[in-house]
Order: sequence, then structure tokens, then C-alpha cells
Amino acid sequence: MSSCLLNNRLDNRIAGSSSSLVLSQCQYHPLFPECNSPLLNSSLRHTGQQWKWRWWTYRRRRALSFSIKSSPPTPARENIETLRVRAAASSPQNISANTTVNRTYRRIADCIIFPPLQRRKPRALIHFIGGAFIGAVPEVTYSFFIDLLRQQDYLIIATPYNVTFEHTIAAKLVHNKFMHAKDALINGDLHVPGVNADDIGNLPVFSIGHSNGALLQMLIGCIFQENLPKASAVISFNNKPASDAVPYFEQLGPVTAQLTPLIASSPLLDASKGLSVDSFRNLLDAALPILPQYDQESLQSLQNFVEQLPLVLDQVSKGVSEFTPAPSENRRCIETDYKIKNTLLVKYKIDAIDESDIIEDILEPAMQRVGGSLTKIVLDGNHITPCVQDIRWETGRVYTPFDAVRQLLRSLALSEVRETVTSISNWFNQFL
Repeated sequence: MSSCLLNNRLDNRIAGSSSSLVLSQCQYHPLFPECNSPLLNSSLRHTGQQWKWRWWTYRRRRALSFSIKSSPPTPARENIETLRVRAAASSPQNISANTTVNRTYRRIADCIIFPPLQRRKPRALIHFIGGAFIGAVPEVTYSFFIDLLRQQDYLIIATPYNVTFEHTIAAKLVHNKFMHAKDALINGDLHVPGVNADDIGNLPVFSIGHSNGALLQMLIGCIFQENLPKASAVISFNNKPASDAVPYFEQLGPVTAQLTPLIASSPLLDASKGLSVDSFRNLLDAALPILPQYDQESLQSLQNFVEQLPLVLDQVSKGVSEFTPAPSENRRCIETDYKIKNTLLVKYKIDAIDESDIIEDILEPAMQRVGGSLTKIVLDGNHITPCVQDIRWETGRVYTPFDAVRQLLRSLALSEVRETVTSISNWFNQFL
């Protein structure tokens, strides 16, 4: 029996036809298996109210079945072709050991160069420093943030660094790396598409730092007398002591000190020391055909990121208990020696470790001393907003409510990153 016929009979029954419905007439229906038997039973006779409830239940189930069976819209033809091209390009037979996969950056002098998109002429040079740990691989952890800056026609030099308790040493090292990379670009040691070496020396220089990178940018403005940026954007400034910045730091030291002798006496450590750097590189070369989505640069970034943890644990095992200089010393240094004339403080509404308000009070007399300007803005987001990635989640054949919530959260997070980049770029515009 067709569903339409069953609906008509149910409607007639609800409208007040006969007091009972002969179930033997309902020869088959998948939702009501008890109706499949031709035999009548007195227990199968239902009142009008019971049939009314069955009718509404059937209607709801039928509507749900139609929504589940509905297919998502077919992607455009060009999107399908794009996927085919990407799949063919990423196949192992099309990738050699020297192939660069999905990479639009270059490395020089231990820095990463990001040219403007579409090979347009850059309007300014930005020195970018990321946060602790994640700042070792900015091409991965800040890729979406950096790409948005590149869309604004900025040439970006990102300086990776390993996390350390010596902030002054880290600031000097990062600044020297940046200057070497900039000089290499000016001298033409590296060709960047769309970037003329003769124009780089005339570009205005800005700086952006996030979290611990913001602190390093401010220390650079205190330590050096020249080659400082024209303006600096400080995102989620953090100058907390180690006990607050690193969870369970006080308990980490004794545990590491106890484990260090065990690790030192381990035969695995002796075996690892026998592996030279060249041997490790050969291992990465051998693994490259197995991992066609990654190139040598990506594997090097992964290596740099992993190598930080043993270095930090080694310092902790040796009794390191606080950053150098201490947070109080950093604040005094910034108040008396900070020389970058224009500074933008970027604070997010949900950020428990942000200290922008504290550093604002310290920078106000410093700006009066150098005759500069200080601006603070508060944006939607949290401490890791600059690290949000544009991850394109693939939905299944059925678009579920979970997909809708996920898409909404993704859109909100990406909009916060875009708002951050737009606000910084608009503030930079006044100094071009």
C-alpha cells in the first residue's frame, strides 16, 4: 500500500469516520510492522486518539527521513578540477626530494620571508615574532594571520626562535637575525617574486609581536639604538614570572632534576649522541617520499619545534627558576629605555594572562620622553586568536547540526583574526 493511501485513510480516521480501523487493510508499512499481518487481533484496535498520535509520529518520521536523504549541493565544476589537480600534484610520483609543496615563503639567515600575495609591490616591511614555543614555526602556527597581512601588500620577515629563560639574549639574537635577513634581501642574495632588492632599503619598517614575542619586540626597542621599527604592534603583551607563565613550574624543577640522572645513564641517550646532524638529515630525506605532503623546509620546522622541550628541561634541571631579566626589571627597562616612537597595544576581551593595561601605564611616560604616540585597542578574541588556522572541514553526505555549529565557530574565530589584522593595518597606514 502506498504512503499516500495510508495518509488518506489516517486523515479520514482522525476526522471522525468509523470508531475503529480494520488493520488488515494495511497490508504493509515499514513504520508499523504490526500492520503487516493480515490477521486481526482485538488488541490491535485503537481509539481515535491513539491513531491521531500515530499519524503525527509518522509525519515527523517521514519529514526526518526526507531531511536525512537530502544530498548536499554539488560543488562547482572548477572546485572539482582544483581538487583533481591538487591530488595529482601531491601524488608520490610527482614529488621529488627538492620539490616545494604548497609553500610560498623562503628562508634566509635563519628567517622566513613572506612576500606579498599576487606578486604585488610591498608597501612596508614587517618584522614578526611569535609566542613562546609556537614562535619556532611561525609559518605553521601563524600561517593564516600572516597570509592576511600579505593580502595587505606587506613584506614579512618572521624570525623563529627557541624558547628560553634568557629574554635579553633572545631579543638580541632575534634582532640580529632579522637584520641579516634584511641585508641579504637588499644585497640580492635571495630572489623573492615581486620584490625588487633596490626597493627594500626604502621600505618603512614595522614590527609585530605576539605574547612572548611582544615582550621581545619591546626589549629590542630598549636594547638597540638604531635600526628600530617606525611603529610596533604589541599583541597580548605578557611579562609574567615563570611560576605564572608555565603551569606547575615550581613542581617541574625537582621532577626534572630527579629524572636527569636516569636519562643521562640511559643507553638510548648514548645511541642518540652517535647520530650526527647529517645522519638525522639523511633520515629526513629517507622519510620524505613516504610523506609527500611535506618538504624539507616543513620537516626542518618540525625539528626546530620538537627540539625546544629538551632545552627547556635542561635549564630547569640546572636550577633555573625565573626569567632573566625578571619581570620587574623588564618593566623598569621599558620605562627608561624604550625608544620605538609609535606603539599599538592590542588586547583581547578574553585573555587571562594579558598585561596590556600594566604596560600601558609604563609606556605613557616613555612616549612623552621620545615624543611618540601610544594607542590601545580591545578586540574580540582570546590569547591564541592570532594562531587560529583556516581549517576547511569537509562535511559528509549529511549536513548535521554539528556541522552547522562547527561552521559557526570557525567563522567567528576567523572573523576575529581578520579584525585583528585589519585594525593593525589601518593603524600602520598613518605611518606610510
